[in-house]
Amino acid sequence: MVNNLFNWFLATCIAVIHPFYVSKIELNHNAKDKTIEVSIRVFTDDMESTLQAYGKTSVNLSAPKNIAATDNLIKNYIAEKLTITIDDKPTHLDYLGFEINRESVWMYFELPNIATLKKININCNLLYEYKKEQMNIFQVKANGKDKSYKLDNPNSHVLFTL
Repeated sequence: MVNNLFNWFLATCIAVIHPFYVSKIELNHNAKDKTIEVSIRVFTDDMESTLQAYGKTSVNLSAPKNIAATDNLIKNYIAEKLTITIDDKPTHLDYLGFEINRESVWMYFELPNIATLKKININCNLLYEYKKEQMNIFQVKANGKDKSYKLDNPNSHVLFTL
């Protein structure tokens, strides 16, 4: 019992002293609508700091001064940092918007005209310039399968076969 309590205390102290830097990127194939729905979840303060450096402008995602400029900044940053190829064909992420949910920001994209798929090739270096400890976790749901993978900075490539 004491050992478990000590391990919990140590893990808690380490988490407080050394916070973690992670994003979650979900890709969900909607066969009926022939789309891949892409959701990206990042800690809000990490994304704000990254966008400020990227756009050389002040960014407050909770209360943006100019929503169109903020949307454009997010769209351009993600397009530069995340590329997805479906069955060896390049795609273009259609930006849908973002929302704040507690301490994180959710950004939504869509890949249209994807009736079927066999493989998803992803290149991602999202927030790698922000923290060397950054990791990006992917979850892909398609063809009745659910696969996950974690990319640790500086690794930026993953291939899902479905």
